[in-house]
Amino acid sequence: MKETPAVTIPTIAINESCETPEWALLQQQLIGMLNDAASEFVQRYVMADGTLLWRSSWPGMDGSDDPYEGFMNLALLYVLGGKSELYDDARKVWDGITWQWTEYGQIHREFDAYYDWMHHGEGYLFFYFLGLANPDSLKDRQRARRFAGFYTGEDAEADNYDPVHKLIRSPITGSRGPRFTMTEEDWMTHRGILDNYLAPFEDLKGIDITTGKCPWSDDNVYKEIIDKMNQRMAKGDVPLNLNATSLIAHAYMYSGDQSLMSWLEEYVGAWRDRAKQNDGIMPDNVGLNGEIGEYNDGKWWGGYYGWRWSHGFFTIIEPVTNAVMNAVLMTGNMSWLDMARQQLDINWNLRQKKDGYYVVPHKHFDSGWTDFKRPNPVYPIYLWTVSMDEQDVERFDRMDPEPVYTEIEIPTVSGRNPNTGKETKHYIANTVPWFQYIRGMDPTYPERILRANCELVRIQLEKMRSPEGDPRNWVSDGFSLEDLSSIHKWQEMCPVYPEGLLQLTMGAPMHISHGGLQHARVRYFDATVQRPGLPPGLSALVEQLTDTQVTLRLVNTDQQNDKAVIIQAGGFREHQFEQVMKVDEQGAIQSTHDVFSEWLRVDLGKGAGTRLTITMRRYVNRPSYETPWSRGDETRLIDGRTDN
Repeated sequence: MKETPAVTIPTIAINESCETPEWALLQQQLIGMLNDAASEFVQRYVMADGTLLWRSSWPGMDGSDDPYEGFMNLALLYVLGGKSELYDDARKVWDGITWQWTEYGQIHREFDAYYDWMHHGEGYLFFYFLGLANPDSLKDRQRARRFAGFYTGEDAEADNYDPVHKLIRSPITGSRGPRFTMTEEDWMTHRGILDNYLAPFEDLKGIDITTGKCPWSDDNVYKEIIDKMNQRMAKGDVPLNLNATSLIAHAYMYSGDQSLMSWLEEYVGAWRDRAKQNDGIMPDNVGLNGEIGEYNDGKWWGGYYGWRWSHGFFTIIEPVTNAVMNAVLMTGNMSWLDMARQQLDINWNLRQKKDGYYVVPHKHFDSGWTDFKRPNPVYPIYLWTVSMDEQDVERFDRMDPEPVYTEIEIPTVSGRNPNTGKETKHYIANTVPWFQYIRGMDPTYPERILRANCELVRIQLEKMRSPEGDPRNWVSDGFSLEDLSSIHKWQEMCPVYPEGLLQLTMGAPMHISHGGLQHARVRYFDATVQRPGLPPGLSALVEQLTDTQVTLRLVNTDQQNDKAVIIQAGGFREHQFEQVMKVDEQGAIQSTHDVFSEWLRVDLGKGAGTRLTITMRRYVNRPSYETPWSRGDETRLIDGRTDN
């Protein structure tokens, strides 16, 4: 980052030496492994110009989200304190992928030409992480403003938003605007995969929806699906589009533009009102006139990625959760969380008892609620990290989570966990174990998750170095299922998974993988070199969280050098520190210092360590990507020529 006059930051000094705990050493081991693995990953798959060794052509609308996902953790690891070269690699790869998929035809004006917000959400996590990595990038600030304009109604070419009816005009949107008519070519890369998915309609000829499968690879069935999608799904709004709020919040954190906040409140509020009109249940399809079920015989179910789609409730509650967390971040108004709570409560009230456990419906067919199974307990956790409200803890506890969620996960070398089938493709697996730790229920979690993450890096490197990981074996322009599935290879081979490191240092779960911003209670900057992340050799552990406090341990594992770290109140500077107390192992206060700032500097001597309890007011500052040295509001944007 450029060096600018520093703001005045309250500072405390820690010179008391401490015995280095195991978790602190394991953090340094993991960071070292991740740094080395990231370099090997880039060397294996990235050309000198940032492009990827792959096919000469790629059809359909799918595509760019997968390579972006494969490499996005380069930027995230840099933000956590990974080596400085990671930022340059991340920058090069993002630009390379953007250019390459523009040439393939999926990207236009540096953004996906058209696709849904399940996949936009996945891919643009990389873009959001770059904001955390370097808010001074004029390119990224300019892109953020332009991309937001695709969804606020400011861009004539990308006419995605209807401000009169307060809706995004199609489930398929992007830099070319709404895609009201999909083609068989748009979906061709998915056909083989979707053979194993639930049929999107109940009235497809000759298809028994109760089998849970639908032969998209059958040409006649495929044509009928595309026709029905264009009739019933291609026009109007769906809850999945709420993931676009992260793109708007991202732009807001560069600029502070109040019109972006107004848009978010208007759009999220419109979906809140639609649920209210529908007896509290979030409808999954709204027509261009704002009517629920407008193209679906008046049914509130049956929309794109909605209640009758394979994912069901998952693709209702997840974008709603992302949206309400973004709304609280931008406005400080906790009442937005009620919109997600209402959906969780309605779903819970429909529960049944099966084999001694409660199960809840995940789908709604014409015949009623169906697909009853154990609930996913992570969504109350995400709400709790924002609210710190006991009611969200109660929502978690009532679910009685099954072991698949409570046990620390490590996939096998095949890339799948043998018990859950979960892939490294979306490896955010240990939210519940972290939550139990932060509630004081598992003091062994820090060491266990760090060891597990080290093992995951080892497994992924073994897979990446194998013949399966050789990118020369993926270079094919065929259209078999195996040829087309190579789009996921970078995700499957990626060894850069810092989940435990992020949880323990930032005091938060990892982002929701389909488009959630990386919320956090604290983040760090290396004060000596003025860059994001923990200084090398400094380990951090968030031990406790309350509405008004965070308890944090800092340990300088370096016996030869002092360290200087700046702690930020919130992942986006949205909180405010008030006082910091040095406490001993028994929790007794040794000294108290006033802070009253969004930043606190801690200078640690060689081998020094401390436990700090910091009081804070949450959601009182405008969220921003600004750093202690970089004031984003001083950076001008470029206004290009306008043809008259």
